[in-house]
Amino acid sequence: MSIEIFSGGEVDGLRRAGRVAAATLDRVQAELRAGMSTADINAIVIADTAERGGTPSQLGYHGFTGAVCTSRNEVVCHGVPDAREVVVDGDIINVDVTTGIGGFHGDTSRTLLIGDVSAEARFVVDVAQRCLYAGIAVVRHGASLGDIGAAILELARKQGCSVVRDFGGHGIGRTMHADPHVPHTGLKGRGLRLVKGMCITIEPMINLGTADVKVLADGWRVVTADGRLSAQFEHTILVTTDGAEILTPSSLAPTMLRPVT
Repeated sequence: MSIEIFSGGEVDGLRRAGRVAAATLDRVQAELRAGMSTADINAIVIADTAERGGTPSQLGYHGFTGAVCTSRNEVVCHGVPDAREVVVDGDIINVDVTTGIGGFHGDTSRTLLIGDVSAEARFVVDVAQRCLYAGIAVVRHGASLGDIGAAILELARKQGCSVVRDFGGHGIGRTMHADPHVPHTGLKGRGLRLVKGMCITIEPMINLGTADVKVLADGWRVVTADGRLSAQFEHTILVTTDGAEILTPSSLAPTMLRPVT
């Protein structure tokens, strides 16, 4: 396992990539409405990313055909944009944007509420967002990857939700995916020790029902095994001496959970 440690101008490059990815996701949130297709979301991401001088990191990755992942309702992750898939009132949808610019990558996602959503949909989205920040809160130089997973798992279980085990966060920087793998379940004090200058994503996928998932026939879309709702939030973070710097801050963060109408 080779983990890059960033410093100086490299950190500035990471910050720039993170800000651009977050700004593109903000634009999607501002424009998304019921009646739009996930292909429309893809078009927004392509246009906005280009306007900011970046490229969509996901486009073409291992054959992925979209510039963004669009995961609705029971789709846990890796939803492929499709003109036939229309977002309707009551949906929740995770939009996952990764941008490459200046030799670095920024990765962020959030689950948006479309119109009048159910109480359980709002609940799982809220728990997922809180799980993300619970994981970020324990990050600092000398902490372990297990600390992140333990914090996420503890909160999710207290709320009666489950945490997807099959997918996790990852290192990021000069490539979209790098070491280490960042599990969202774990034991305090176990696993790799974090070091100042490491750059990782934390992106817990929280389910209302079982943590079990399955991959659909397209080889991309991952869905809950029981068909119940799933939600996810993600930030790219930089490990610091006494905490974590969020590299993908959103200007819409205070209103992140307001329905998109």
